[in-house]
Amino acid sequence: MLTPTQDTLESAAHLVREYFLEPIRTLEGWVGTLAEELEKTRATGALTRAKLDTIVEPHAIRTLALPSAPVYGAGFIAAIDLLSDARNYLAWWQGADQRQLVLASQSVNKEHIDYSELEWYRVPLATGLPHVAGPYVDYLCSDEYTITVAVPVRIGTEFAGVAGLDLLIDAVERDLVPRLRALGAEVTLVNGVGRVIVSTDPQWATGDSVRGSRLAELPRQPCADVALDVIVDA
Repeated sequence: MLTPTQDTLESAAHLVREYFLEPIRTLEGWVGTLAEELEKTRATGALTRAKLDTIVEPHAIRTLALPSAPVYGAGFIAAIDLLSDARNYLAWWQGADQRQLVLASQSVNKEHIDYSELEWYRVPLATGLPHVAGPYVDYLCSDEYTITVAVPVRIGTEFAGVAGLDLLIDAVERDLVPRLRALGAEVTLVNGVGRVIVSTDPQWATGDSVRGSRLAELPRQPCADVALDVIVDA
C-alpha cells in the first residue's frame, strides 16, 4: 500500500507528465511532415529563410492554438548551416497576435546568436529525443521566464533542427499550481539540475535552486518522459 506521501508524489508526477506530454505530442505530430517538406524543397533548389518561413508557418500557427496548454510561441529552429542564406535562423511566431518574430528588429546582435549550446537545442541534438528545457529568462524571444518544449527534426539521418514551443512560466503557474495544491500537500516541480519551475509553497520561486536546502532531502518522484521531478513536503 502506498503511503500518503508516495501517493501524492505519484499523483503529482502523473499530473505534470500529462500536462507536458500534450505539447510534446503536438510537435511530434508535425515534425515528420516538416522533414518531408524540407527535403522536397532542398531537392528542387536552395533552402532559404523565405522558403522555410512558408513551410513552417502553418504548423506554428496551429500549435499556437493548442487548447490544452498556454502556448506563447512556436516554430522551428534550423540546424546550424542548414539554410543557404543564413548560418542560423528561427522561423518563429508568437504572442496573441501570432506575429512572426523578427530578431533583427529587436537587437542588432540577436540575429547572430549561436544557439547551438542552448539547452532546448543541445539536448534534442545529443539525445534524439524531445526535451523540456527551463526555467530560463528567454532573452531571444519573450524576455520572460519561459519553458521551451523541443522535438528534434531529422531528414534521414541528418539533424535538421528542432520544432519547439514556448510556455511562459506565469501561465504555467496559473495552470499547474491549483491542480498541484488540490493534492493536499506542498508540491514543488524542479528540473534536472534542481531549479524550481513552479511550487505550491510560496517560499519557493521560479529559478530558485533547492540544492543544499531541506527541500533537497525530501521525497522526489521523476515525471516520466519529461525529465522533471516533483518534490512533496507533507
